[in-house]
Amino acid sequence: MKKYVCDVCGYVYDPDAGDPDNGVAAGTAFEDIPNDWVCPMCGADKDSFSPQD
Repeated sequence: MKKYVCDVCGYVYDPDAGDPDNGVAAGTAFEDIPNDWVCPMCGADKDSFSPQD
């Protein structure tokens, strides 16, 4: 699965790790994260993320 990077702060969402502290289980693809999820580092919304090359 593809990783996504926050355009605001550089946080990388890794689907293998998920974001369990914020209710996103390991193995969750970025596309499957709820739309109200925000970056755990800076609070930017999901639209502020881009696929990592």
